[in-house]
Amino acid sequence: MKNALIFGYNDYAFEIAKNISSTYENVCIFKLHDDKSSLAKEQEKYKIYGFDLSDDWDEIVNDFDVSESIVFCTLEDIAKNVFLTISLRDTFKDLIIISIAQGKESASKLELAGASRVIPTTETTAKIIVDMLEKPVVTKVLHSILYEQNDLQIAQIKVNKNNIFDDKYPADINWSREYKIILLSVVYEDMSQEFIYSNKAKHHPIQSGDIFVVVGYDKDIINFEQLLGSRV
Repeated sequence: MKNALIFGYNDYAFEIAKNISSTYENVCIFKLHDDKSSLAKEQEKYKIYGFDLSDDWDEIVNDFDVSESIVFCTLEDIAKNVFLTISLRDTFKDLIIISIAQGKESASKLELAGASRVIPTTETTAKIIVDMLEKPVVTKVLHSILYEQNDLQIAQIKVNKNNIFDDKYPADINWSREYKIILLSVVYEDMSQEFIYSNKAKHHPIQSGDIFVVVGYDKDIINFEQLLGSRV
């Protein structure tokens, strides 16, 4: 492995970078374009790239040999970290993806999303990371994990009652906190589909007839379905 690509601009990201910097030729940190935080002292040590969650990852393909790369997903917002993991796995089937989890529930969702390995934030130490890199687990694609972990589901829920959202945009709602689910994408009436962090979804208020593609535990999806309308 030559490249370590770390998505996230926070203490976890820089701790991982520090611990693995002697292992890789290139350690690069990717910062969300709308992330206004500043870690000036740490930034000087690493190459910093900007990215959006709606990226098609052409930059990674052009700038890095993906077969010689490992990725760390360290976004602190669990919904964004799950979405990032899914997007990377969908594009790079054999990429080793290590995702940071803040608890058991988020760990399960990240595994469902296709992470090769999930590390609790309490275990981001040099020893854990070195052990993990020396013994990488076999990559699992989304559907195989879905069928193995039947306590988590992916479902499509049609919005029959949009008034509860007060004309909000999907990206403006904390779906995990308010509804205990992760919203992945929205299918519109014209059957076009957009991930919730795409530019179109960011500027498209929730409307009756929209179909949400969500991940969650069965009981939480049932509650969400009863709140909104019907399962498709």
